[in-house]
Amino acid sequence: MPDTGFLRQPQVLSFVPISKSTLWRRVHARTFPEPVKLSERVTVWRAEDIRRWIEQQGVAS
Repeated sequence: MPDTGFLRQPQVLSFVPISKSTLWRRVHARTFPEPVKLSERVTVWRAEDIRRWIEQQGVAS
């Protein structure tokens, strides 16, 4: 995973073993980092937010 930058949904799901539905359920429940809307059709997550979330879950290698 990159240290900084943006990740699209498929990239996030390659690092976090959950389904798309679970990803969005957790985003709406505020138990997963909030995405950033770059445009109407482009949603991304900050790599550092995802890395921090993984570390907090105790899943980091």
